[in-house]
Amino acid sequence: MRTRITVPDDSLTRLRIALTVFFALDGFVFAGWVVRIPAIKEQTGASASALGLALLGVSAGAVITMMLTGRLCRRYGTHRVTVVCAVLLSLSVALPPLTHSAVALGAVLLIFGAAYGSINVAFNSAAVDLVGALRRPIMPSFHAAFSLGGMLGAGLGGLVAGALSPTRHLFGLTVIGLLVTAVAGRTLLRIPAPTPAQDVPRQTSAPRRQGSRTRGLVVTFGLIALCTAYGEGALADWSALHLEHDLDATPGVAAVGYSCFALAMTIGRLTGTRLLERLGQTRTLVGGGATAALGMLLGALAPSVWAALLGFMITGLGLANLFPVAVERAGRLAGPDGVAIASTLGYGGMLLGPPAIGFMADWFSLPAALTSVAALAATAAVIALLTRRAAG
Repeated sequence: MRTRITVPDDSLTRLRIALTVFFALDGFVFAGWVVRIPAIKEQTGASASALGLALLGVSAGAVITMMLTGRLCRRYGTHRVTVVCAVLLSLSVALPPLTHSAVALGAVLLIFGAAYGSINVAFNSAAVDLVGALRRPIMPSFHAAFSLGGMLGAGLGGLVAGALSPTRHLFGLTVIGLLVTAVAGRTLLRIPAPTPAQDVPRQTSAPRRQGSRTRGLVVTFGLIALCTAYGEGALADWSALHLEHDLDATPGVAAVGYSCFALAMTIGRLTGTRLLERLGQTRTLVGGGATAALGMLLGALAPSVWAALLGFMITGLGLANLFPVAVERAGRLAGPDGVAIASTLGYGGMLLGPPAIGFMADWFSLPAALTSVAALAATAAVIALLTRRAAG
């Protein structure tokens, strides 16, 4: 049995608010960078292929550092690592507009990706501790904050793109990030990380008693995260092209495709806690995967734009809670290392999705390639169903 650290209820509430702020900040900063990619491409003079390789630096930096971050969290604590990584993320987002070649851009994006991946492991690990202490499935609410922060960051970036250069815009994000970190970080550093109540010892002691079995389960939940992130990456990069080229949508309508998906995912995460309390984790995973599979089949194969947009929204609702639940379960089983493994696999899926869709589109067609998102969502549902007893 682990000795429980008693944290007052008001402290847990303040801790939840602080973590929510960091999740939102992460989405806000990342989206702010994404909307300036076209301007930075023009500044560096990079070709489409060179830019694509440079952008891989974000995913590569994240994947490389995630496992290291798990070890740092064990040694120094999730709250300290979260604050340090938030500072690094805020500082590194100002670097891309300072580059003037694709090679230099790729190098600084490795740093940005490392900070981005590290903070995701750190605050997800801290959130897992809080979920265990509160004994409520609130993990989706944190990821909803990330989605809302991303929508706010993208919206703000679109508004200032015509008035501010990328250098000034992203430096502004640095200032905002450091100010938010200074305020929310004080709360995070003052409150100790809570431990789960003693009536759930199987989850906290499982790594010591059944190391190989636990690691297998962590990898299983990581595969669910991979299937989810594959879909997110694919829709982010290919949904607009599908609508415009295959369904003859105007560029403006085509751009709405991913927005519909992202909005539906945010709504799904905002209602995720209630859904988990009513259905439980296994039913939520199975139902979400099945819903996403059906939605993506509609989105990929529908003969009209509006039916495809409806399919994208159904896909977003289905995928919304798969990643948060998978990461939370992996963290409850193996702590920060579990979060790191699941997150690494998840980012691997996001890294794999866009190029895989591109190759399949060349071999077959883009609508056929997009059905792979449905196939992996269904795979996630099957994995959750087959491992329901072991995961319990």
